[in-house]
Amino acid sequence: MAAAEKALWFIESHYSEELSLGRIAEVAGVSPFHLARLFQTMTGCSVVRYLRGRRLTEAARRLADGAPDILEVALTSGYGSHEAFTRAFGEQFGLSPAGVRERGSVDGLALVEPWRSAGGAVVALDEPRLEHDDTRFIAGLGCRYTPDTTQGIPAQWQRLFLHHAAALPKRRTAFGVFCNSDDEGNFEYLAGVDVPGFGGLDPALGTLRLAAREYVVATHHGHVSAIRGTWQAFVGDWLPRSGLQVADAPEFEKYSADFDDASGIGDVEIWLPLKA
Repeated sequence: MAAAEKALWFIESHYSEELSLGRIAEVAGVSPFHLARLFQTMTGCSVVRYLRGRRLTEAARRLADGAPDILEVALTSGYGSHEAFTRAFGEQFGLSPAGVRERGSVDGLALVEPWRSAGGAVVALDEPRLEHDDTRFIAGLGCRYTPDTTQGIPAQWQRLFLHHAAALPKRRTAFGVFCNSDDEGNFEYLAGVDVPGFGGLDPALGTLRLAAREYVVATHHGHVSAIRGTWQAFVGDWLPRSGLQVADAPEFEKYSADFDDASGIGDVEIWLPLKA
């Protein structure tokens, strides 16, 4: 099911762009016909219907939060006109975009949430390494997730770079930070970049200071949609045998300079904080 998982990732990361079954299939590395069969088997719906539902769901959330310009929401949701967007929105939810904005809530709407795959097999892991990292300042967009909603993370990255790129440094390293977890497995995720400091930032951005400390680091190779397998190998297999103890502190994924956010291919490092 690797091709279908790549397609899911690409949709979540690029749903605001002009997408076709052919383009999604090209990224997934299979023919459009093959992808259509795989996707339907895996999710229970067609690629096009899933893409439409995800676009409209994210648009509904923005409108419920008070987005002032419906045309701008339409355009960043992949629709070329106010009319086309309003028609599709009404077919999906039975309400107009203006109606959802007025009610200020998505409760009761037929939302299409990110589909969560069952996960793949544990991967072969490169030997992790120990690293010291100095204090870092991370700025970006934060969101809280449950264990069943983490497939929404790629869309969070898309929102960051679609709506806040101008407020971020031009030279930057991307970090996905996991923090403030609870006993139910829920956590906060900050999709952001390292910044020199927090002064003068867009107030819409969330911020997090990572204290200087020791880490153990593993590297994920290949497509980012398969990173769960690397996490499983690192945390579920290697770490218990290492004798190391992880601290109750933020952990993060650090995206390499060669990571391509258009294809989802490139190294991603997983940094786990260690007890002193």
